[in-house]
Amino acid sequence: MNRLRELRAQLKEGNLYRRSDISNWSKSPDRHLAELVKEGMLEKVSPGLYYYPKKSIFGKTPPEESRLVRGFLKDDRFLITSPNAYNSLGVGTTQLYNRRVVYNHKRHGMFTLGNQQFAFRVKPHFPTKLTEEFLLVDLVNNVDSLAEDKDALLQNVTRKVAAMDRQKLARAVKEYGSIRTQKFFESQLKTV
Repeated sequence: MNRLRELRAQLKEGNLYRRSDISNWSKSPDRHLAELVKEGMLEKVSPGLYYYPKKSIFGKTPPEESRLVRGFLKDDRFLITSPNAYNSLGVGTTQLYNRRVVYNHKRHGMFTLGNQQFAFRVKPHFPTKLTEEFLLVDLVNNVDSLAEDKDALLQNVTRKVAAMDRQKLARAVKEYGSIRTQKFFESQLKTV
């Protein structure tokens, strides 16, 4: 019990812990983790990843999305987005999606972290934060997976290009666009 008490003293509310972190403080990390989960001090958010929830007047708070993804990837290089972000472009997307996409350099596939599902996509390049140019390129990259009318959407994208900074857009197309997306923007950006 002393070891478990010492371990509890090391843990801080709001932090994520990997099994390897716990093994720094415990000679029986699996047993101690099981006990801490059973008593509700820690919550298992994915295999080998645990969260010590903060308490508020409304109950336990879930971990921040970015902290959760950072703990899962063991990396700071990622971008969290959603197809809902396309709605801010004003090109006719109106659907709401219950999907979070994480562009990163390590993991690919659908993963449940806590109670949230994330679609992890390995990409060689992505910005550190969302920009209008990146979103437009990303929309064209993913146009086949959207619920909207594809042809109408692409016509609206063509109109949107005329109102944008073409040099910034050309850089985004070159850095983030698939071959098909680059071909789509090619004629529109020839004057750059």
